Amino acid sequence: MHQDIIPLCCRVVPCTDHRTGRQHHREPVLNNGLLYAITVLIWGSTWFAIEFQLGQVAPEVSIVYRYLAASGLLFLWCKSRGLPLKFNVKSHRWFALMGLFMFCLNYILAYRAQIHITSALSAIAFSAMLWMNILNSRIFFGVRVGPRIYLGAFLGIVGIVALFGPRVSEVSLSDGVLFGSVLAVTGALMASFGNMASQAAQKNKLPVMPSNAWSMLYGGLMTAILALLQGHDFTFEFSAGYILSLAYLTIFGSVIAFGAYLTLLGRIGAHRAGYATVAFPVVALTLSMIFEGLALDGFIVAGFVLVLAGNLLVLKNR
Repeated sequence: MHQDIIPLCCRVVPCTDHRTGRQHHREPVLNNGLLYAITVLIWGSTWFAIEFQLGQVAPEVSIVYRYLAASGLLFLWCKSRGLPLKFNVKSHRWFALMGLFMFCLNYILAYRAQIHITSALSAIAFSAMLWMNILNSRIFFGVRVGPRIYLGAFLGIVGIVALFGPRVSEVSLSDGVLFGSVLAVTGALMASFGNMASQAAQKNKLPVMPSNAWSMLYGGLMTAILALLQGHDFTFEFSAGYILSLAYLTIFGSVIAFGAYLTLLGRIGAHRAGYATVAFPVVALTLSMIFEGLALDGFIVAGFVLVLAGNLLVLKNR
């Protein structure tokens, strides 16, 4: 795999001239830098939205609403754009794997984790997905990464600990905190497996947005089955906070952000795209400083610098 030697924001895509039948290349509509920015900025703001989902409605049920709605929107969008929606059985196996790991188990574990631990501790636990992507890319695709990627990943994780460490230092290691942390790390592992399934699907030339539509449908249906088996009622909270946060998570956090992230993953590989999981908690903390009055201190400055340095090393062009 030679993704690292292609300039980050200069990837070209093939395009066929229908008049001559000849294939030429043009710049992609969204370059990698913009896709990365969209992913980080949107996912960095979803931390707050998820908090409004943890109330009267069971987390699994909220996930069902989120991904069935996102799937419906994507099917309509693909239909309007004339994108293919009919695939063979082998393709649907990839969609089912993506749905199971990325849009079902990952989010059940992540939502449940935030019941037991703070979003800061969740950020630290989930950032481990960067290392999981590096390891899984080696296992499943034979991707070897250079020392620059390892150093960048290390700096990123240290930066996250510097940012959020003081905010969890007073948290006692109770059974609930330990259980929540295990849930969060396991959720990150499920998300990494979903990343591998998506990368394999794109290697098999399956288009991103139709793949997402089917995967979110499968993920929503699988989560619905688990919710029924657990005895959850399919209730709905009609508060403004719940409805608005659900709409934001559906449209921006699911349809747009996952479209951007998985497209990026197919272009530069999971081992590099996964750095978004380190970068988006920084956005969440920045929003907290702006809207919640969080005071700037030395730990935050050091964390920002380390995450930025790691970001430059992981995503820097050769």
